[in-house]
Amino acid sequence: MTNYIILVLCVIIILSYLFDITGRYSRIPGVILLIGLGIGLQLITKSTGLEIPNFRPLLPLIGTLGLVMIVLDASLDLKLERKKARLLRDSVLSAFVLLALVVTAGSLVLVKVFNHSTLSAILSTIPLGIISSAVAIPSAVSLSSREKEFIVYESSFSDIFGIMAFDFILFSLSEASGGVGHYLAAGLATVVIAVVTTTGLAIMLHKVSYHINYVIIMTFVILVYVLAELYHLPALLLVLVFGLALSNSRFVENTFIKRYVEFDKFNRDLEAFRKILGELTFLVRSFFFIIFGYYTSVEGIFLPSNLLIALVITAGILLIRWLFFRFVIGVKNMSLVLFAPRGLITILLFLSIPAAYMIPEVNTEVITLVILMSLLAMMLGNIISPGKKKRVYVPAPEKTDQQNI
Repeated sequence: MTNYIILVLCVIIILSYLFDITGRYSRIPGVILLIGLGIGLQLITKSTGLEIPNFRPLLPLIGTLGLVMIVLDASLDLKLERKKARLLRDSVLSAFVLLALVVTAGSLVLVKVFNHSTLSAILSTIPLGIISSAVAIPSAVSLSSREKEFIVYESSFSDIFGIMAFDFILFSLSEASGGVGHYLAAGLATVVIAVVTTTGLAIMLHKVSYHINYVIIMTFVILVYVLAELYHLPALLLVLVFGLALSNSRFVENTFIKRYVEFDKFNRDLEAFRKILGELTFLVRSFFFIIFGYYTSVEGIFLPSNLLIALVITAGILLIRWLFFRFVIGVKNMSLVLFAPRGLITILLFLSIPAAYMIPEVNTEVITLVILMSLLAMMLGNIISPGKKKRVYVPAPEKTDQQNI
């Protein structure tokens, strides 16, 4: 039996790798194939009567590990440069405002039409308002370099804003809650802890010459994240600050720190760390979506009421996004409008909603359908994208802000 389990795991990893490679050419998101693979495995086990261990309890665990790795991986891609000021402004504004608009619109419908409590409505709509960087960033290969940068920034900050808002609401429900002031103080404390942690881990990354190095650093990051969660601190902010500090170390290269740090070696070590982190993220992300697909109710996703609710939610998300892009930041590129996938973060936060605040209209099958529909929209955006040969997001500082992406 052990050999068969190892064989199945190897086949799954190889298939996930092939999905990732072919997705770059076929423009079919690999996540769709991974969820489909999980559903296919479910049908095979049911038809053959095979019994496998219950992996459902592992879903939140794998999702949390994936969340930390994805945010860290994404933050290592965020380069803070003056020439990207407008790009950064537009992407951060898009991530924040679109999340707020989707949550507000969805909450109003759930409260006014379905008579749910405001708190339940907000908790149920925040996961739907977050763009998944785990899906968006790897799928942006067909976009121009400038558009891809926009997607990296927007999806990364969408994850950050969404998770911090969700954590704040859960924090307000806990006994440790002390209001907004307490949460802001906790955020400041988290930044301080992040700076200290970053310094220590950066020294470890640079000074330690033992052959087992990067895995220990990743373990420390997850350890500090979990400790921050246990003490009701905005833990994801810690991961973001750590990644930003590492990826923007050039700001201190000409300071007194250069006496103690050989930045050429540090940058080489950082690049090696990023490669290992990327491969670990690939494994965690693959198994998460396969397990999620395996435990998805096939009957539930074909239920007409679920299909209708998911279609309305997806259409509403894209309509709000189009209106914001068109009339606020002057974006006319339809491929970017369609580039708003939901994924791992949506699932993970949905699974974290306390049972007392769950609502029947937004169930697991609806979440799955919204993810699949948003992935299909993203695939369409990839297909109609002009590609890398045409740069359509070129900010010109001396002109007005109403330029096309």
